[in-house]
Amino acid sequence: MEVKKYKYYAGGVWRDAENGRTFDDLEPYSGKVFAKIAAASKKDMQIAIDAAAKAYPAWAATTPAQRSELLFKAAAIIKRRRSEMAEILAKETGSTISFATFQQDLLAQSLELGAGWAYENKGEVLQTNVPGSFSIGVRRPLGVVASFTPWNGASILSWRTVISPIIAGNTVVVKPSEYAPISAGLMIAEIAEEAGFPPGVINVVTHAPGEAGELSDAIFEDSNVRVINLIGGIKTAKYLGERAGKTLKRTVFELGGYNPMIILNDVNVDDAVKAATFGSFFHQGQICMNTRKIIIQRKIYDEFLEKFIARTNALPFGDPENPTTIIGPLINQAAVDTVSERIKDAVSKGAKVQAGGFNEGLVYHPTILTDVPYDAIASNEETFGPLVIVEAVDTVEEAIAIANRTDYGLVSSIFTNDTYKGFELAPRILHGVVNVNSPTVNEETHAPMGGVKNSGWGRTGPHSLEDFTEMIWINSRSTPQQYPF
Repeated sequence: MEVKKYKYYAGGVWRDAENGRTFDDLEPYSGKVFAKIAAASKKDMQIAIDAAAKAYPAWAATTPAQRSELLFKAAAIIKRRRSEMAEILAKETGSTISFATFQQDLLAQSLELGAGWAYENKGEVLQTNVPGSFSIGVRRPLGVVASFTPWNGASILSWRTVISPIIAGNTVVVKPSEYAPISAGLMIAEIAEEAGFPPGVINVVTHAPGEAGELSDAIFEDSNVRVINLIGGIKTAKYLGERAGKTLKRTVFELGGYNPMIILNDVNVDDAVKAATFGSFFHQGQICMNTRKIIIQRKIYDEFLEKFIARTNALPFGDPENPTTIIGPLINQAAVDTVSERIKDAVSKGAKVQAGGFNEGLVYHPTILTDVPYDAIASNEETFGPLVIVEAVDTVEEAIAIANRTDYGLVSSIFTNDTYKGFELAPRILHGVVNVNSPTVNEETHAPMGGVKNSGWGRTGPHSLEDFTEMIWINSRSTPQQYPF
């Protein structure tokens, strides 16, 4: 079968890279070349930025109904292309076909809900001490948003960086991960074009591995780009944040998390095991919400661990396109190496491997570690793979202290038979999301998802409109003003 070639998309036109180069987009499971992708340059990125800047005034002036209609059309296209998009996602990123299909359903729902956010972009009437004055605050869009999209959960997360900016009246330039240029970017362009978005409102520029810096130069050098919108890792965020500070560009970052699950003595152990297995190993541990550490009271520790190991060892693994597969491949060899290195480091310092600890190609078997000391890398840093630590504690206070010792603060869970107690403890967990009696992997499109500390800032859903607009003060007088001179 001939390998399909993809161009990048700017100003409503599909374009070859100006240097004529392409790069190979590989399937993680088979290692085959899935597609040939345009390897854009700084000049190509500038073309996209210029197109977005040109489209911005007219797009900002559109009505909420006009913007909403286009999102509904995009949702309908995704529903129609559901199976096709899921297959592309599974091949390109190693996502299991069930998760890939789920993403298309959630994406369609997100676009339909996002269509309504156009009417949530509200101002306010302000009080004034000046007689004869009328004072209001009005929200307006910012301009061009540069969105950096990830390879994991590529369908839903890439569109997340687009929906809020455009519904608020901004235009967008998407720079997708080189590990998922189609699912995290070019599919957005295809759908936007078919839905009828005006040229330049949504642009997608792809690049070869290791060449993101050149495209970033164009983004930071252009004053039309007002917001850097990233879903990714801390290393990238620090790089982008430093450059954004020097150029006074706004940043919205959703980053990784070291997500704890606290399990108290009063729970149903079987229910807790199911939640822990799902939270730890969903999508091979390759999403920012995966459980990284399970903190469990000692009274039920032995029973929980025995059942958790058994359930983990029974998870089907292999080809992500097989409907029965739960554990598919990691994204690349570097990801496998990272998991292996973290496990070796922990074991060398006294940790015990209770399940997994080995790989077959890029498929890493789900791994459970116990007795992991705090000086092990896996105790402090997010390992983006199927690796979870289980730790026993005596008291609730100890569990909370351990949950809060990390520099991250994205999501967490508390499992207890006393729901009121869960709600009482939740505000003490220093994370942007605290789930009571549900796993760390838990999301609703309209909810304010986002992190604190090193997990970033900004929120999803209608709450995100503030991140992509600015409040201006409009003050009018109906009577002449008196001046001191």
